[in-house]
Formats: sequence, C-alpha cells, structure tokens
Amino acid sequence: MRLNKNHTLYKEDINNILSISGIDSLKGKSFLITGATGLIGVHLIDALMQLGGTSVFAVGRNKHNASYRLGEYYDHPLFHFIEQDVCKPFPLSLCADYIVPLASNTHPLAYSKYPVETVRTNVHGAEHALDLAYRCGATVLYPSTVEVYGNASDQHPIPENYTGSLNLATLRSCYTESKRVCEALCQSFIAEYGVKVLIVRLSRVFGPTLLESDSKASSQFIKKALARENVVLKSKGEQFYSYTYVTDAVAAMLHVLLNGENGVAYNISNDSCNVKLKEFAQTCANVSGSKVVYDLPSKEEAKGYSIANNAILDNSRLKGLGFIPKYDIKDAIQRTIEILK
Repeated sequence: MRLNKNHTLYKEDINNILSISGIDSLKGKSFLITGATGLIGVHLIDALMQLGGTSVFAVGRNKHNASYRLGEYYDHPLFHFIEQDVCKPFPLSLCADYIVPLASNTHPLAYSKYPVETVRTNVHGAEHALDLAYRCGATVLYPSTVEVYGNASDQHPIPENYTGSLNLATLRSCYTESKRVCEALCQSFIAEYGVKVLIVRLSRVFGPTLLESDSKASSQFIKKALARENVVLKSKGEQFYSYTYVTDAVAAMLHVLLNGENGVAYNISNDSCNVKLKEFAQTCANVSGSKVVYDLPSKEEAKGYSIANNAILDNSRLKGLGFIPKYDIKDAIQRTIEILK
C-alpha cells in the first residue's frame, strides 16, 4: 500500500483544499507542523507546498523514515524537516507564523500498548507548541477530537458546549483525557499570555494518507478492501459516528484558521459522512467486491476501543463560518481506495 501523490484524484483533492476562500493570504507565511508524517500532517503539508510561497517546518522523530512520506520536498528551499521528539522544547531560534501540533497516537492499538507515551506526547507536544507561539507571536491551530466528549449517547448531535462524559478506568482515557487537558492548556495560554489559539474538534478522519500501522476500524476496512479480502467487523457495527474525508478535514481546519474566533472550538464533521460502522464497512466491501464478516477483537485491541455508540457532531458552528464539505461517504471511500491501489 503506497500513497500515489501523482494520482489525478489526489491532485484534485489538493486543489479542492486550495480553493477555499482566503487561502492565498497564507502565501509568504510559515507553518510549523508536528506529526508531519501522519494522516492529516502529510495532506496538510502537500496542500501548503502546492500553494507555493509558504514555508513549512515539518517536525518528526526520524528524518530517514519521514522521507517515505515527505521526501520529495527535502531539497525544496521552503521545506525544512526538524528531527525532534515533541516531548522536548523547541530551539529558541525557531519561529513560525502558524503552529499545528498534530503529533499524537490516534488509534486503539497505540492507546493500549503505549498509554503513557500517548499522554506525554499530547500534553508536552501542546505545551511546547504553545510556548513557542508565545515566544514568537504565532497563532496555534489546535487539533482536538470528538473523543473529548466521551460517551455522549444522551446528545444527538453533540454541540461544542457539551462538557462530556468520560470513564477514567479505561486505557482509551489516556487519549481522551490528555486531549481535554490540552484544550485547557490552550485556554490557559490565551487567558494568561494572550496567545491566539483556534481549536478544531475533528470527527473520525480517514483517507489515502492513512498509515500502514493505523488500527482504527475505518483504516482496517480500507486496507482489507485494497487487498480484496473480506472486510472484518469486530462488533455488530451499530456504532453511529461522524466521519470526515481527510481533504474536507484539512480544508475545514484551514478555513477555521482563516475565519475562526480565538479560543472557540469548532466541530469538524460532514453530514454526508454520518454513518453506522457497519455501513462504512459495507461500503468498503462494495467497492472491492468482497463481503463483510464478523469477528471478535483481541483483548489488546479491545482495551483501546471506544465505548461511545453515538458520536455525531453538530457542525452548525462550522457552517456558520461558511464552510461546506465536498465529499459524501461513498465518494470519499472510493477515492481513498482508488488512490491507494
């Protein structure tokens, strides 16, 4: 499985990001992006590099490994790879106009195997990003998550003012609680130091920039479909979730960066991608000509699973900024599989 950035559909996706209103105002600016080789990081960087005139500081733990995802930019004068663990402070000499701290474990197997590292990466990563923003007057675009709401079965859809219902006695809380701490840290830096922070709460994001190691259900379905194997569903599939194609997610993030209000959180979701887990699985199977089969998860996998059965995000605040997503669930899944073939 390899991302084909020269695929016509992928180029079209990048151009759709660059079609958002006001995007040209980012030319001549600089972005520091941690988690640069992840699902969202790669797509965001591809868009910014295609925009032209924008400097990108991509942060990752291993330059050699990152070359697989971003190597085509290594000789570009506006691209700079910084080999660093986000748990360590950034160099005092570093500065950027915008900071996007994307580094995080974001899938169930990582939560269950590395819960301590998940907390440290999220909290220290946000802290050092905010410290840097304070030092150089940058704006932070903080990527939070639907997970901060916990098991919100009594809220449909979930508005941004819902305070959440979380179970601290699960391994998945390493992710949910640390992201809530990060949002609190953002608000603290706004109040005490005057840092500008835009917060986006992302729904379940998927797309062709997924990592091979990603154990999220949506990624597993897509990888099975690519291999033309049966799509394995490890539950009854009744979970009703908001999903977002990565192109819509990145476009929405940049739209909030350009138009959002300081300190305000914006749910990122797409009404056309609100589906049950079994419907997501069946769509993947339909695209590949396979079928859905049911299997039980391993104990290690189950430890990191979400217990939320209903997580539809209210996106009226995002719509109020004038953002309209482009992809429905069938189109998004088909594009993902086609680009990765």
